[in-house]
Amino acid sequence: MNLAALDELTLARERKTFLDAQMDDLTKAMNTLEEAIRKIDAETRDLLTGTFDIVNRHFGRMFPELFGGGQAKLVITGDEILDAGVQVIAQPPGKKNQTIHLLSGGEKALTAIALVFAIFQLNPAPFCLLDEVDAPLDDANTERYAKLVYSMSKGTQFLFISHNKIAMEMAEQLIGVTMQEQGVSRIVAVDMESALSMAELS
Repeated sequence: MNLAALDELTLARERKTFLDAQMDDLTKAMNTLEEAIRKIDAETRDLLTGTFDIVNRHFGRMFPELFGGGQAKLVITGDEILDAGVQVIAQPPGKKNQTIHLLSGGEKALTAIALVFAIFQLNPAPFCLLDEVDAPLDDANTERYAKLVYSMSKGTQFLFISHNKIAMEMAEQLIGVTMQEQGVSRIVAVDMESALSMAELS
């Protein structure tokens, strides 16, 4: 007969009670976390859907402004928005609907500009830097791009780097970097309004 068996049984019961309490705590914590994840997923779905719709609306408005017609939209690829991708469908004037991969280089650039500006419209910053965005564009497309940037400049200050004369014409201030001697750069600034006034006087 094992006289220590009763003590061992008591210890085992206490241990089981402790482990059962721990298990209950873990189950409650897991349920709380799962509920929190469900709420976060639902809120994220709502926010993502709302944001997607707004960006899609801006994109659909800006695309024809940049192309002088046509239409474009964003399409969610998948049933679950949290795991889905986004496909860009663009139809430049006189062409049929196609994915961005089938567009020419200039058309891809204009479509990308329209999409970036559509996203920018969600929460416009007071300042925007554009680095040679107009490089792949021809003159007609550069003119439409310049008009769009100019219209957006009422609420945002744009600093853009460009070698295109058409884009430079819309600027209020030009800052050029020249290199007369090898390795020595010089900054030349021109206020367009002052320059035009001087040109009219002469």
